Formats: sequence, structure tokens, C-alpha cells
Amino acid sequence: MTVDPALAAFADDFAREDEVLLAARDAADEWGIDALSPGTGATLTVVARACHARAVVEIGTGVGVSGVYLVRGMAPGGVLTSIDVEPEHHRSARATFAAAGFAPERTRLITGRALEVLPRLTDGGYDLVLIDGRRTEFPNYLDQAVRLTRPGGLIVMAHALGHGRVADPAQRDPETTALRECLRAVRAAEGITACLVPVGDGLLIATVDA
Repeated sequence: MTVDPALAAFADDFAREDEVLLAARDAADEWGIDALSPGTGATLTVVARACHARAVVEIGTGVGVSGVYLVRGMAPGGVLTSIDVEPEHHRSARATFAAAGFAPERTRLITGRALEVLPRLTDGGYDLVLIDGRRTEFPNYLDQAVRLTRPGGLIVMAHALGHGRVADPAQRDPETTALRECLRAVRAAEGITACLVPVGDGLLIATVDA
């Protein structure tokens, strides 16, 4: 079963993006970045606000679409640490964050491969970790996210449905296989409670039990 396209469009329209996000989406199209849908972004804002997030890690900055949604949901003074391998993406993201009115200290952009940066971050130091970026590396990102997330914190994985391919057992490409591996790992893990939300391209939302 797939989400009805009309219902998905209705959910995205409900989010009502402003000029900052619309301009960021134009930049994402120019770079060929698969930005999260408006409905997915709105879900990130609600999730960040619900857990009173003050420290968030984002794997895959893009041009700042998901970052805007996250910071808008975070507690006042909270800091988003966002990792991307492309310096050009970070230049675009900085422009997006400035246009959104975020103070420079609200975002910390680290340029580099996520699997080299993540091990340097503090164990249990984050309220929320958003997994995006290179999908073939998602299983490794998940291992790091479990280490980084505080007890009671949240792990969110974007593109969890892989454009519908994850649900089709005939699809065995490396990206789809990596996504399935993550879903199986979360379902089998003790101390993690999770749900799979069919918004946009899918969000896996998991809590690390206290």
C-alpha cells in the first residue's frame, strides 16, 4: 500500500511554507538535492518542539531546508550541528539560515564526511539526531546516532520509505537495501521504541529509552 498522491499533496499544502523555505527549495533544485517535503519538514518542527530540543545533530545539511524546520522547533538558544561533505551546500545553507533570521550561534556547520565527523561528537550529548545524507551509509549513521542520543532523546531517519522501493521486496539496489537494514535494526533493538510515518518519503521516528 502506498500513500495516495492527493492525500500526500494535501498534507504538504497544510504546512504552508514561507518565502525563506520556497527560496531554499529553488536552491535545492539547482543543486539537485532531494529536499524533504513540506509535510516532512513540519513533522520535524513538531518533533523538535515536543522533545524541547536544545542540541540537535543533522546528517546532511543540503541547502538548509530541514535545518530551518528543526531550528524553528528547537528551544530558544538551542544549537543545530549540521554535517555535510559539500562546502557549496554549507554556503547555501548559511544564506538560508540568515534569511530565516537565525543568529549565527544557533547553527554549527561542519564540512566533512559524516562518518569521520560523528565519532568526534559527545556521547549522549544530543536531544535529537536527524539521519539524512548518503543513504548507503545509513546503517553506520544509525550506530552513531544511538551513541549520540541522550536517554529519552529521539532519532529520526529521513527517506525511510526510499520512494516506495523499501516496501517492494524485488528492489535490491544498495540504497534500498541499506534502508531496510536500518529498519530491521531498529525493530530488533532493545531500548528503542519506534514508528514509521508515511509522510513525504517516510520518516522513522525512534525514542532512545531512558
